[in-house]
Amino acid sequence: ILEGGVEGMIVVVQPRRLAARMLAKRVAQLRGTALGGEVGYVVRYDHKMTKQTKIVYITDGVLQRWLQENPLLDGIEAVIFDEFHERRIAMDVALADCLNLQDSERQNLKVVVMSATLEVVGLEEYLSPCRRIEAGGRAFPVEIEYQKLAKQSVRRVGRQDQEEPIWDKTIRALKEVVSDPDCGNILVFMPGVYEIRRAMSAIENLSLKNWEVCPLYGSLKPEMQDRAVRESSGRRIIVSTNVAETSLTIPGVRTVIDTGLARIAKFGSVRGMDTLFVRKIARSAADQRSGRAGRVAPGKCIRLWSETDHGRRNAFEQPEVLRVDLTDVVLQLKSRGFDTIEDFRWLNKPSQESSNHALGLLETLGAINEDEINEVGRQLAALPLHPRIAKLMLSAHEHGCLAEGIFAASLIEGESLFLKSSDSAGRGAFVYGDDSSDFCADSRGYISAKAMNFQPNRCSAIGVSARAARELERGMDSLTKSLKRLDWHASEMDFEKNGIKFS
Repeated sequence: ILEGGVEGMIVVVQPRRLAARMLAKRVAQLRGTALGGEVGYVVRYDHKMTKQTKIVYITDGVLQRWLQENPLLDGIEAVIFDEFHERRIAMDVALADCLNLQDSERQNLKVVVMSATLEVVGLEEYLSPCRRIEAGGRAFPVEIEYQKLAKQSVRRVGRQDQEEPIWDKTIRALKEVVSDPDCGNILVFMPGVYEIRRAMSAIENLSLKNWEVCPLYGSLKPEMQDRAVRESSGRRIIVSTNVAETSLTIPGVRTVIDTGLARIAKFGSVRGMDTLFVRKIARSAADQRSGRAGRVAPGKCIRLWSETDHGRRNAFEQPEVLRVDLTDVVLQLKSRGFDTIEDFRWLNKPSQESSNHALGLLETLGAINEDEINEVGRQLAALPLHPRIAKLMLSAHEHGCLAEGIFAASLIEGESLFLKSSDSAGRGAFVYGDDSSDFCADSRGYISAKAMNFQPNRCSAIGVSARAARELERGMDSLTKSLKRLDWHASEMDFEKNGIKFS
């Protein structure tokens, strides 16, 4: 598209911040330009983009915001949805919006949907008229080895059998792999940050010589992410979440150890919001992971589950629209004039049960009256938050405690501030006298971490996660900027000046 002489910008949509940033860097290198010039990226908390940028990598959340601010996508020549197989609801909605533009004011807008493991059944008809193009990249054969059920894989605890922790399974596989001089760099897939830490601790206990061990996950500091994916003359073990499943090519990886698990968002009826659950990945995701071992040479993938188990797994991941809370999507569609969400151009139509839940919650929040959006609903839709949390911010604004609202909202949106291994003791250290409020204890924990400049060792000593505290601050800064654009009493949000206030 670029070589054809385009006037507008080419937007490449990625489901993950890490992939967007790394791909932009790689393409800039291939084009022989500085990052942020011809090729740039825009992700949450970070961007490198100028007026000269012609190719920009963004996340689906950023594209949704751009569509709100620029509904006709003026200045954009093409939108490419990459890794569409993940079927995030933000991508589904943005794709529908782009197709609607093609059918109306922007018939010249080019739309591309792609993935290495794309489920074309239904999608091809949805995109029609379209052209189907298959491009075979260079790939080397990958030997797949399934784990047979070993005696060590089940432990007897009391009268119950308990499955062996996945980090222990990983260590047993790793011991066999590292002795092979041709194993290359090793990529280990874990479902989340907690499991990554446990696995890295276990690997360190092996005292492997001449091996560098690197974590890799979405909220990791960019310099640490760069360390994990950079070229290196030494041997490395990269312990990653599914951020390394697609898009990224980590140099030198010839061996993959796959736990077959991932943290997947699903609506939780107890919290009334989406919750991350550890679930078995689909066969298509397993194929994506094993493919990481065959990028530079013939490789090997060790799957820590049986071949029988593999055959029982879903062929593809279930689309988010069929498993997550739709309240935010329904509110946004209502704010855009859709009478019912059935009127929207869905690739997979959500269930009536999910739709009814969303409408019921919006009515409880006072955002709609008889399925019609009202002024409160429009105010909630203007906030970059789930409607529940947006209502919290609206109430905080009305009651003059916006600083506390920002802190609480950012805390709810993020992960636990206290380390999991010492969660109770960590929070307990910040409870004073009769004050047993989680809000007060968490705010004191955050303030203490900030005073320590978020140094990991010092924060760990008091039971606080330095990374979570730093992410909390970034979340508060981002939300503060968003609210300032609404002219919501900016003076109340000066944390540097006022600190956390208690009403």
